[in-house]
Amino acid sequence: MQDIEPYDNWQYLYTSENDERSPFYGREHNEFAFTQTVYNYYIHPQWDEFGSATLYLKILMADYQEQYVIIEFIGEWNDAIENDIMRLKRDVIDEFLREGITKFILITENVLNFHSSDDSYYEEWRDDVHEKGGWIVSLNMPKQTQHDFLKAQLDNYIELINFLPWRTMKPDVLFNQIDNILLRRLSP
Repeated sequence: MQDIEPYDNWQYLYTSENDERSPFYGREHNEFAFTQTVYNYYIHPQWDEFGSATLYLKILMADYQEQYVIIEFIGEWNDAIENDIMRLKRDVIDEFLREGITKFILITENVLNFHSSDDSYYEEWRDDVHEKGGWIVSLNMPKQTQHDFLKAQLDNYIELINFLPWRTMKPDVLFNQIDNILLRRLSP
């Protein structure tokens, strides 16, 4: 897992460490010390910790004018024991909501497991963005993770989109493609 780095080809456009509006503003990473783990497997030091023992993230882009953020994840999303959604919602998402972000792209291709609990934080998050014309998308979640996500019926709150080759796009192009996909899904 230490070889899986957060996507870095957009760093010339945005870094959360330099964004005064980001919850990760001022955070420093030691490129030579691997200290964070997911189940005893060290992960790359560029991943940001937000209070979960098993799930880490990286803000890849925040566009306050277009009101979207792109967040990449790695690890196990565990709401049953770790209450990851509560930590994510309170410590990261709510900060972006206060800054006017209403559209969230969650890159979940490195989320290897998902364990659900109740859906109240998902419902709250959806309500927060829907009233402002926003949405939440999970991009490229692995099939085994999707199974548990769908079983918990969390697709009522977060749209699942698969097989979009996002690494070949610039963030604004990715955002526009997802926005267009969702417009088509919601149109009669």
